[in-house]
Amino acid sequence: QVQLVESGGGLVQAGDSLRLSCAASGHTFRGYAMGWLRQAPGKEREFVAGISWTGGNTFYANSVKGRFTISRDDTGNMVYLQMISLKPEDTAVYLCAAGGIWQDVVAAIGDFQSWGQGTQVTVSS
Repeated sequence: QVQLVESGGGLVQAGDSLRLSCAASGHTFRGYAMGWLRQAPGKEREFVAGISWTGGNTFYANSVKGRFTISRDDTGNMVYLQMISLKPEDTAVYLCAAGGIWQDVVAAIGDFQSWGQGTQVTVSS
């Protein structure tokens, strides 16, 4: 079973940037699609970004497209989410998520099978 540990969250001001990191262990990282989800207080968990098992395909929610970038480092078993131009509405707990093996498309919350505990991102106005 995969273990996912997120880090890099914090309190920032609107317009600032943050980079979230996810360390994966417990299974062969290479070959699995990965992604990020988020959950704001009182709201449903939602898809943020996904990256295919090759890293060649990336997917984003419309609300973050052009501001967030997902990437992966298979050598280090890491997944990253670079966030720029942060907005107060980006405030949420961000969870690293694992999809299926050899999965090319991870563009919705239903494409993921497991996730970590999350890291809090708070954006003040």
